Amino acid sequence: MNKRNSKLILVLILVFGLGTTNSFSQVTAPEIDAIVEHAMDNFTVAGAAVAVVKDGQIIFEKGFGLKSIDSKEKVDEHTNFAIASNSKAFTTAALAILVDEGKLAWTDPVIKYIPEFRMYDDYVTQNFNIEDLLTHRSGLGLGMGDLMLWPVGSDFSVADILNGFQYFKPVSAFRTKYDYDNLLYIVTGELIARVSGMSWEEFIKEKIFAPLGMDNSYASVTYMNDQSNLASPHLNNGKELSLIETEHWDPKMINGAAGGIYANVHDLASWMLVQLNKGKYGPQQEKQLFTEASQQEMWKIHTTMKTDPNPRYNSHFAGYGLGWRLNDAKGNLIVSHTGALAGMLSKTLLVPDLNLGIVVLTNTWGDGAGLFSAVSQTVLDKYLGLDEFDWTEAYVKRLSQKGNEAAEVVANVWATVEKADASNIDLNNYSGEYKDPWFGNIEIYEQDKQLWFRSVRSPKLTGPMHYYGANTFVVKWPDSELTDADAFVLFQLDENGKAQGFKMKGISPAIDFSFDFQDLELQRINE
Repeated sequence: MNKRNSKLILVLILVFGLGTTNSFSQVTAPEIDAIVEHAMDNFTVAGAAVAVVKDGQIIFEKGFGLKSIDSKEKVDEHTNFAIASNSKAFTTAALAILVDEGKLAWTDPVIKYIPEFRMYDDYVTQNFNIEDLLTHRSGLGLGMGDLMLWPVGSDFSVADILNGFQYFKPVSAFRTKYDYDNLLYIVTGELIARVSGMSWEEFIKEKIFAPLGMDNSYASVTYMNDQSNLASPHLNNGKELSLIETEHWDPKMINGAAGGIYANVHDLASWMLVQLNKGKYGPQQEKQLFTEASQQEMWKIHTTMKTDPNPRYNSHFAGYGLGWRLNDAKGNLIVSHTGALAGMLSKTLLVPDLNLGIVVLTNTWGDGAGLFSAVSQTVLDKYLGLDEFDWTEAYVKRLSQKGNEAAEVVANVWATVEKADASNIDLNNYSGEYKDPWFGNIEIYEQDKQLWFRSVRSPKLTGPMHYYGANTFVVKWPDSELTDADAFVLFQLDENGKAQGFKMKGISPAIDFSFDFQDLELQRINE
């Protein structure tokens, strides 16, 4: 799911330097190999895998580095990684198949298939159509409600998600602004299940993986009986790597339509080829996964985005289609997407005009975003005939700068905590049970003369609270998965100094947008 780090996503769209056009030449496998090795040498990542397709052929597929820093086993072209939000394009392809079969239309209202679906406004509810589920123009804020998905381990279900939308407050008018949304893709997965009579996972396996021969790809890691060639997720803390838990959802509770697929670059090469072949596949391109008309709908801008004006690519437009980001570079359509789960990052980039596809997978959070950007951009530049530019160096510098800026902000917060005088704070004024209408109950309790925070439904969100100043505390999450996710807790007090509710917000500029603490509105439950 695309998770997941909003600051890294900003990095991915930055373009450095200027360029001039040179004569075009075919990029060789040794050249691609050298590009990836250069990135591997400069970014701290455990492993990566890359595939490039050109003119209907796989011209490069290879693994680099390690599946796990513990096992020391090597990545190969068949090693599975979480592709996270690159799963969204599979979800829209599933809808395209259903559209081609005449079982639904792109503009059908969602309530036609999910009558209990309710948005924040009755007009929006009645007019919210299937394409609105896919195009990040709902009016809701960035990542709103994602705390029901992350951190993994909560007990929220699809039914809870469907119930939650009515409580979300919009930040913009319906269909006017791009704000990335994961939960609406979960709704899409449920819609696919209701229309097709099979779960989203079953549909992806039978209608997409099987026809394309993606025999070692899985709609959920829970379906992967043999995990001997599965990459393990890693965190990059400075220049050191550490293993973390593999993220996944129980398909019985939450479908994977927003980001559940695990795949390898060999299989994803087949996926890129069917996209570049306008839905056709087979030895003689005699079979059709989805029609060209459906592909045109998926590759049409539905929601406009800010255009990068850098003259290196002379870009004129940018927007979001159905499960794909769309822009132009040197007169060529660029169809792409990124994906991120804890410790897993991916990027797919297609250039239909050049019959070119690039996919990069990595199993390291942090520097992995720099690697997949540098590799894909360098290969793209060569095919566009642009002058040499060291994307690896540029992203190393940019990530370092962003990391240092975020670290300074966090350090200043904890320095304030160290100096704060909590001697006159009556912890009883804050202790109690609080409730948010979509996220459920939070317990604030005292333990060893310190306040603690505990989410009833998302148990990983449990941690000690430290006094910051005035009516504000900072909660620190012990779980390593929650890097950069520590948060302010700002209590609202009554005339007697007793807390009646609280708001939250992340303290680090590098916090992943899916930790949408700012969307919670917790009120004390009367005792």
